[in-house]
Amino acid sequence: MRTEHATVGVAGVNRANSGFYDDNGYLIAPDLLTTAELEELRQEATEVFRGNRGQVDGLLDAAGLTDTEVLARYTAIHFPHKLSTLIRGYLFHPRIVNILIKIVSLNLKCMQSMLFVKAPGKLGQSWHQDEYYIPTRDRSLVGAWIAIDDASVENGCLWLIPGSHHPSVIRRRVPGNDPEFAEKDMIELSGYERDRIIPIEVQRGSVVFFNGYILHSSRRNSTANSFRMALVNHYMSAESMLPWDQDGKLPATEDLRDIVMVAGEDPYAWKSIVEVNKPYLRAEAPTRRS
Repeated sequence: MRTEHATVGVAGVNRANSGFYDDNGYLIAPDLLTTAELEELRQEATEVFRGNRGQVDGLLDAAGLTDTEVLARYTAIHFPHKLSTLIRGYLFHPRIVNILIKIVSLNLKCMQSMLFVKAPGKLGQSWHQDEYYIPTRDRSLVGAWIAIDDASVENGCLWLIPGSHHPSVIRRRVPGNDPEFAEKDMIELSGYERDRIIPIEVQRGSVVFFNGYILHSSRRNSTANSFRMALVNHYMSAESMLPWDQDGKLPATEDLRDIVMVAGEDPYAWKSIVEVNKPYLRAEAPTRRS
């Protein structure tokens, strides 16, 4: 199994790892966040899931529970940056933005954040492409996956297929019943040999950048006591409009303006910003053990 990766140092992107991203669709930046930053993110995540940063439908009373007991109840929350000013601040993390402006655009906007907990026993996410859910017009979508905990094969790290973002098409989805995944459908993987599918095992503090068209998934956390917490923010070029209706949750639009500008200038500033997305918990699936 091939697991060599190009990595980015704190000095930022150079021509070699920029080329690796273009060819392979992902890039790993080890040690991008400090231990202190990781600890404040973990504590803030606990406050979010305790309901101390605002109530979200589905959050349960946490009185009398330890932090571990609280976090073990949940899989993920979408748009935590709308609840927490601290988490919102991480959209602008200078080391992350410094890489994004080299591989995406000098004018950069963020449209989504997701805070994953993935407690022991929680299922993974089936093979998919982020562009399927967040449509861009210019193929600039990129996820910045911040590892708050070490991510390993055992606790459900990312898996991806290098180069599968080419030729930037949305692949067919087919029924599936893999016990590792919460979903009942997945990307059809024919044409990709098994040895092309690789795990992205990273240490806490690393950030994985991946293209919106790359095929990726995660498997069940099969450990007894290891969480796999991650904050994932999605960015795109500000030059492109965003025809995203949140899978029909919002009215159809040519350009969703519920965004956060994180670098450069907004070419569509005359449209102003709106607030329509609401934080919500990811639907739970029953944990299944093999």
